[in-house]
Amino acid sequence: MELSEALHRGAGPEELEQAALPATYKAAHLRAEDVDMFRGVSDKDVRKSLVVGQVPMPEIAPDEVLVAVMASAVNYNSVWSAMFSPVPTFNFLKQFARQGGWAARHDLPHHVIGSDGSGVVVRVGSGVRRWKIGDEVVVHPSHVDDQEHGTHDDGMMGENQRAWGFETNFGSMAEYTVVRASQLIPKPTHLTWEEAASNTLCATTVYRMLVGKHGARLKQGDVVLIWGAAGGLGAYAVQMVKNGGGIPIGVVSSARKAEAVRELGCDHVIDRTEIGLDGDFDAEPDAVIRAGKRLGSKIRELVGRDPDIVFEHTGRATFGVSVFVARRGGVIITCGSSSGYQHTYDNRYLWMKLKTVIGSHGANLQEAVECTRLIAEGRVKPALSEVYGLDDAADACRRLQLNEHVGKIGILCMAPAPGLGVSDPALRERLGGNALTPVQHTAPISR
Repeated sequence: MELSEALHRGAGPEELEQAALPATYKAAHLRAEDVDMFRGVSDKDVRKSLVVGQVPMPEIAPDEVLVAVMASAVNYNSVWSAMFSPVPTFNFLKQFARQGGWAARHDLPHHVIGSDGSGVVVRVGSGVRRWKIGDEVVVHPSHVDDQEHGTHDDGMMGENQRAWGFETNFGSMAEYTVVRASQLIPKPTHLTWEEAASNTLCATTVYRMLVGKHGARLKQGDVVLIWGAAGGLGAYAVQMVKNGGGIPIGVVSSARKAEAVRELGCDHVIDRTEIGLDGDFDAEPDAVIRAGKRLGSKIRELVGRDPDIVFEHTGRATFGVSVFVARRGGVIITCGSSSGYQHTYDNRYLWMKLKTVIGSHGANLQEAVECTRLIAEGRVKPALSEVYGLDDAADACRRLQLNEHVGKIGILCMAPAPGLGVSDPALRERLGGNALTPVQHTAPISR
């Protein structure tokens, strides 16, 4: 019996173990032969580079598991991958492979992408102790080296820490994925496959940025300015600021996105187009200061003071304004640069106002477990807004590339339809039932 058939029938662990593993599987992937296809092209349309088709099934290392991916979700790192920008991710795979041993498997002429996932463990390596075939899991995307000293202080501090599905091969936008056992967390029982898959990268990243000891250390009453509040990161930031007793101020780019952010409970929402923050002001110093003054005035009008924390991930287009508007002694915390990674800002407003910039990347396993506990208890809700099938993964990535989305875009992989995977329907009903995805009805597109 084929493994996919056993999974769809809800077979138990013994039957899954005996089912035949396929030699190939369907995956959204990039081809090394295409890395120069966008050279000199202004619109690097990811629908042209992202291929959905069969790839060979890899072996698993002793510390790894093979997961049948029920659902995945789109992150901006998949867009970077599919644009081959700022560098082709095949460079990361070659670098990883130079470690030798099992790492050499990752250097292939194809790269299976995707860093969000939920599914069922179907094979375990000989060294795996805490997980077994049949376990329902979500996959935490931090791929760490447990033989490296920095990892034992903080998983994100190891020199060989990688983002699974971006800096490693065999990512989640596929029927199967290979992950280290140290990436697994039990799936929240009240969520569907696609709801559970939508949290694993963005929510944990936000938890580290705002709540964990390595981030901004949010306090009750803190005013937090959240750029891109309707996106995947922003939607979780709004919820965690509210949970922590802070005051979120969301910045969005349209009325539709403003509605979605209000559904998440955001106290104050600013449409950037209404105060002249939608132009290319980042390259001209005086324009940055003027934009910062307009935004600062609006924030003080809403809450009476400047932000204690600025939640940054958009990068070049906003960073200079972020440094300007943070309060004296405030914190700018950044985890990304979707609009460009070369930032400029007026350093006078950093050093003379005693502000702090903190770089944050991903989350360690402890932070990811703590974050998932909040989701499992219903304190943080999935930011899922729309769902595509695996065959349409390129279209899903294109929506994120064009910033047409709200929240997170889910992708069904092995799950045959949306709405499956809930193992505790009573808990789901108690926690809000179908209202668990508050932004979904503001962007009800489903593929």
